[in-house]
Amino acid sequence: MKKLFSSVMTLVFAIAAISCGGNTNNDSRTPQQLSGAGATFPLPFYNVIFEEFAKINGDAVAYGGIGSGGGVRNLRDKIVDFAGSDAYLTDKEMADMKSVIHIPTCMGAVVLAYNIDGVKELVLSGDVIADIFAGNIKMWNDERLMALNPGATLPAEAIIPVFRSDGSGTTFVFTDYLTKVSPQWKEKYGAGKSVNFPSGQAAKGNPGVASVIKQTKNSIGYVGSEYAFAQKIAYAKIQNQRGEIVEPTPTSISAAASGEIPTDTRCSITNSDATGAYPISTFTWMIIYKEQNYSDRSKEQAIATIELLEYLLSDEAQSITSEVHYAPLPAKVKELSKANLKGVTYNGVAIIQ
Repeated sequence: MKKLFSSVMTLVFAIAAISCGGNTNNDSRTPQQLSGAGATFPLPFYNVIFEEFAKINGDAVAYGGIGSGGGVRNLRDKIVDFAGSDAYLTDKEMADMKSVIHIPTCMGAVVLAYNIDGVKELVLSGDVIADIFAGNIKMWNDERLMALNPGATLPAEAIIPVFRSDGSGTTFVFTDYLTKVSPQWKEKYGAGKSVNFPSGQAAKGNPGVASVIKQTKNSIGYVGSEYAFAQKIAYAKIQNQRGEIVEPTPTSISAAASGEIPTDTRCSITNSDATGAYPISTFTWMIIYKEQNYSDRSKEQAIATIELLEYLLSDEAQSITSEVHYAPLPAKVKELSKANLKGVTYNGVAIIQ
């Protein structure tokens, strides 16, 4: 079932045309072609999900992995059915776009992937990560890195940080974490989809960052965990807020979401203080308009969009997450999301009856 991301645009064609049931007003509709754009972070998961979804009703989903910022712009311009984003919209962005909702699709981890000859395990702490990307720690054999890794032979070589060149939800998640663990980072650089990293090498998308790290000795960069796995790149264990040394697993990622979740699901779960939590964990969302009649979209297209989101929240879809190195949504998040979908309308009439 597992398929790895191999191109910027994924187009999954219809496989079958059978009734999907569910609680949307289906009316035996014809198969639809849906389009979305945005985050590359969840693409390996979406590749599988879109293929499985096509088997239900014959709906084809085209998705462009152009980064979270690009996906939100496309939704703002009303040229897609949904945007994929690892960064939830700010209050200002919500106001500018009028009425939109966020539907979490899965949870994932941003990992610190690295390429150091002879170093198979690496431990990092939040303050050290911040200082590496701020340019304060320049060498792999820095005393702070040596103290965290007493059994490793770290080289007397310059560190090459790798970061995203495009507007990226992965960058937002990573820098949001850094603002929580480093007052200096918060004051000087802050959090955002695009940040002025002081030094290093830029690359486009999670696939681009992973590729640069794999090809560049003594490099380190932040990527979605699946991309490090696909490229067979080592990634670090990270010390969480409780001082535990944690690697990203479905269990440690899910632990990060054990706290309160707001009704609209817009929240950050980085640097969680929960026991066993991986500290750079995140939700990733699909964002849609509450009123689905825009840009000459048909009612059937709107219904297909809602059915895609309902499928993503299903037990079947969520069971796929761990197969491609993500984590399933907590039950409370699925329930909040299902309730939010009931507020989606076409011509002012609720799509879910």
